Amino acid sequence: MNFEHLIFMRDNLDLNQREMAEKLNVSKSTYARWETGEKIIPLKHLINLCNITNNTLDYAIGLTDKKEYLKEKIKINISLIGNNIKNLRLKSNLSQEEFAKSINTTQSVISAYGNGHTLIQTSFLYDICNRYKISSDKILY
Repeated sequence: MNFEHLIFMRDNLDLNQREMAEKLNVSKSTYARWETGEKIIPLKHLINLCNITNNTLDYAIGLTDKKEYLKEKIKINISLIGNNIKNLRLKSNLSQEEFAKSINTTQSVISAYGNGHTLIQTSFLYDICNRYKISSDKILY
């Protein structure tokens, strides 16, 4: 993932790290770790960041360097996300276990995502989009 984009997104609003952290309801040190790549920003916070800055998730996680703007605010629908992950897996003719191995996780994690029990982690979303050459929009919408 390209964490520099988080910096560009914040800078475009003329906000410092503390101000952005306040908007996201996290500490400045937590936000700073996301920008440096020391920690991966959780998807719910990343989506809030995209909504605040009006940037696409693909740009935020570095799937594209082309700065694109949101057409509408991103909403989290865990069931829809899970269904889209499941459909991608089935379209790729992969079992849960095969799909899990392709992104270095377990079958139970893929099951939890696919059944809409757990919100996908940002790192797995990136890995899926990068490996299967799809936009994060195909997972989120």
